[in-house]
Amino acid sequence: MIRNYIKIAFRSLWRHKGFSFINIIGLAIGLTACFLIYINIKFELSYDTFNEKFDQIYRVAVDVRHPNAPVITTPASFVQMGPSLQQDYPEVEANVRVLGARFLVQYGNSKFQEDDIIYTDPSLFNVFTLPVIKGDVKKGFEAPFKVVMTQTMARKYFGNADPIGKSITLDSKYPALVTAVIKDVPANSHFKFDMAVSCATFEKLNPDVLQNWASIHGFTYIVLPKGYNFHKLESQLPAFASRHYTQADKKEGVDYGYHFVPLKDIYMDTIRGGPQVGDLHNIHIFSAIAVFILLIACINFINLTTARATERAKEVGVRKVIGAARKQLIIQFLSESVVLCLIAFLLAVIFSNSLLPIYNQISGKVTNTTIFTHNYVFHLFIVSCCIGIGAGLYPAFVLSGFKPVTTLRGKFSKSGSILLRRTLVVAQFTISIVLIVGTIVVYTQLNYMRSQPLGFKKDQMLAINFSSDTAVQHRVEFIKNELKKIPNVVSVTASRSLPGFGNGNSDSEIENKAGVMQQILIDAYYVDYDFIPQFEMKLAAGRIFSKSFGTDTSKAFMINEAAAKSLGYNSPSEAVGRKLLQWGRTGKIIGVLKDFHFQSLQEPVRPLSISVDPDFMKVLTVKIGTKNIPATIAAIQKKWKSLVPERPFNYAFVDETFNAQYAAQVNFGNLFMYFAVLAILISCMGLFGLASYSTIQRTREIGIRKVFGASVTGIVNMLSAEFLKLVVLSALIAFPLAWFIMNKWLQDFAYRIAINWWIFALAGAMAIVIAFATVAFQAMKAALANPVKSLRSE
Repeated sequence: MIRNYIKIAFRSLWRHKGFSFINIIGLAIGLTACFLIYINIKFELSYDTFNEKFDQIYRVAVDVRHPNAPVITTPASFVQMGPSLQQDYPEVEANVRVLGARFLVQYGNSKFQEDDIIYTDPSLFNVFTLPVIKGDVKKGFEAPFKVVMTQTMARKYFGNADPIGKSITLDSKYPALVTAVIKDVPANSHFKFDMAVSCATFEKLNPDVLQNWASIHGFTYIVLPKGYNFHKLESQLPAFASRHYTQADKKEGVDYGYHFVPLKDIYMDTIRGGPQVGDLHNIHIFSAIAVFILLIACINFINLTTARATERAKEVGVRKVIGAARKQLIIQFLSESVVLCLIAFLLAVIFSNSLLPIYNQISGKVTNTTIFTHNYVFHLFIVSCCIGIGAGLYPAFVLSGFKPVTTLRGKFSKSGSILLRRTLVVAQFTISIVLIVGTIVVYTQLNYMRSQPLGFKKDQMLAINFSSDTAVQHRVEFIKNELKKIPNVVSVTASRSLPGFGNGNSDSEIENKAGVMQQILIDAYYVDYDFIPQFEMKLAAGRIFSKSFGTDTSKAFMINEAAAKSLGYNSPSEAVGRKLLQWGRTGKIIGVLKDFHFQSLQEPVRPLSISVDPDFMKVLTVKIGTKNIPATIAAIQKKWKSLVPERPFNYAFVDETFNAQYAAQVNFGNLFMYFAVLAILISCMGLFGLASYSTIQRTREIGIRKVFGASVTGIVNMLSAEFLKLVVLSALIAFPLAWFIMNKWLQDFAYRIAINWWIFALAGAMAIVIAFATVAFQAMKAALANPVKSLRSE
C-alpha cells in the first residue's frame, strides 16, 4: 500500500513538472538557508561546552567603585583572587589564573612576534579540557620559564621533530623549556592561545604584581561542586573582600563588587564577556530569518497546491466514486507532500555541503568543515519530514473533503482557497519587505559608521609593532630620524596605543569641578611629541605637548572632552591647569583634545588621558605619501632590518585595522542581505507559479478580451493588478514591523542613523518592481498569445 502511495505521488509530481520544480527548488533553497543558519547558531551556542566541567566552571569578575564616580565593570580580577578563594572556602575545588602575554619567540632561525600567549597555572589543564598530545602538562610546569605549546605552534617551530625538552628563547633573552604539546584550543572557546607560559615565569619577571591586591590583572576561574548554587558563595564575597582590601583602598574609599559568571554565559556576556563576545540579538534575528524562509517555502507549497484544487477536485471525485475513503486520500496527498520535501532535502544536503565553505568565509567563522557531523543531516531530515507533513495537512484535508457529486459537476466553491492564497501571498511579501528594509538599514548604518568623521586622520599610516621592546624604546628617536630619511615618508611617531588597536587604562586621580581629587579608571594613551600633529587631532582648549616645555614628559597631561564632561566641567577650558595623578606621577592638565573615536562608533567616546612617556612605547607609526606605496614599504622594511635586526618587521595599516572593528557587523550585514535575497527569490518563485496558473485559468477570458480590442498593456495591467495590490498591502503591514525590529537593533550602536521615510519608500518600490517583473513575464506571454488558439483550445 505504501509503495502504491509513493508511486502515485511520483506520477503526480512528474505530471505537473513546472509546479513540482518550483516547490522542490524553493523548498530546497529554504532548507539550505535554514540549515546553514542552524549550523551557525549551534556553533555560537556551543562555546565552551567541550569542557568536561562545563557546568562547574565560573569566572570571577570584579567591579570597581570609586567615590563619586560611575562603577567600572570588568571581566578581570585580582591575580591573587583564585588562590585566596580556594584557601578561604572549601567548596572551591580548583582555581586557575589566565593572564595575557606576548613575546618575541625564537628557535633556531625561526623568529616570530607571538601575541596569543598566556601566563597560567598548571591547574589550567585540570579545569579546562585540553587534551595532551606529548609530554606532561603538570610535571615541571610550576617552575619558571616552562612552556606548553599547541599542536599548530609546535609544528610552526619544530616541524615534525619532537619539541619536548627543547628550549626556545623569549624576547631574545629568556630561555624556556617546552614541557608538553596539547591539541589546538577548539574554535568554540571564549579564550584561545598558542602557547602557555608558567605563572611562575610571570612572577619572576613581575615580582610585585602577583602580591598586589590593588592590581586587576588577567582572569580567574574557579571550579565549584556540581549542582552547587554559586550565588551562595557570591553573597559571602563582601566579607572576603574586606579581609583583603589594601590600606590604600580603605583610605581612598575604593570598593569592589564581585561576580561569578558561569562559563556557559561568558561568550554571550556583553558586559563582562571579555575580548571575544557573541551577539545574542543576532542569533535571535538569524533564527527568525531561518523560520521565515522556511515559512515562505511552505506557503509556496500550500498556495500552489490549493491553486490546483480545481484540477485535483475532479480526481478526488473520481477516486471517491470508485470507493476511496477520505483517510486514504489524506494519506495520498500527504505522501506527495513528504516525497516532495524529501527530494528537496536531498538537494539541500548537496547545496549545504557545497556552500558551507563560502558561508564560513562570509560569516568570518569556521563553524564546520562539513555538514556530516553532530547529526546535522539527521536533524535536517526530521525537519523536512515535519515540513512535508505540516505543509501538506491543509491541502490534504481540503482536497479530500470535496464531495464527489459537486466536484464532478464543477460547482464547488473556490472563494475560501482564493482568500487563503491571497492571505499567504501577503504574509510572504510582508516577510520579504521586512527583510529588504532590514538590509537597507544594516548597510546604511555600516556606511554611516565608516564614513563619519573620526576626529583624526588614519589614511596612509603604517604601524610597526615592536611590542614594548626596551632595546627599541631606548633608540626610538634615532630610529624615527632614520625612517624619516626614506623618500615618501612624511613623518614618524611613537606611542603605546593607536585608534582601533586597543589601549590600556589607568587608575588615576583627577581634580574635578568641585576641586576634589576624583578617583577614576580612565583609558590612557602614552605618546611622543609628534603623535597629535601627525594624526591631526584637534585642540579644544589649552595647548598640546611641546619640547619647549621640559616638564611635559613628567608633569603634563592632556584629556579629551569626554573626560572633562565626566569630571563636571561645563567647558574644556575649565579643566586646563587642574591636577592629575597617574602611575605615581603628579602633573597638570595642559590641554583638552576634541573627542576622537579611538574605538568603534558602536561605543560612545570614553574619557581618555594622554601623556608623553618615551619609555612606555610599543608601536611606531609611519605616515607615507600616496605615491609608490609598495616601494616605500619595501624601503621601510629594509631600513628596519638594518636598524632592528633582532625583531621581525610586523606592520599593519591603521585604517585597515580600525575598519576591522566592524568586521562582525559587516559579516552580519552580508549574511542578512544574502538571506533576504533568498527569501525574496523563494517568494517570487511562488508568485511566478501562481501567476502562471492564474493566466492558464483565464486563457479564454484573455482571448475574448483581445478579440474585442484589448491591448497587450491593458491585459498585462489586468493580470498584474491583483498581485500588486497584495504586495502594496504587504508593504503597509511590513513597514511598522520593520521599523520596530530595526530600531531595536540600532539601540546597540552609540552612534546610529535615523530610519527615514526613504528607506521604506525604496523597500516598497523594490518589492513592487520585483513582483511586477515576476508576474509580468507570464502576463506578457498570455497577452501576446494568438486569441484564436486560446479560444480554440477552450
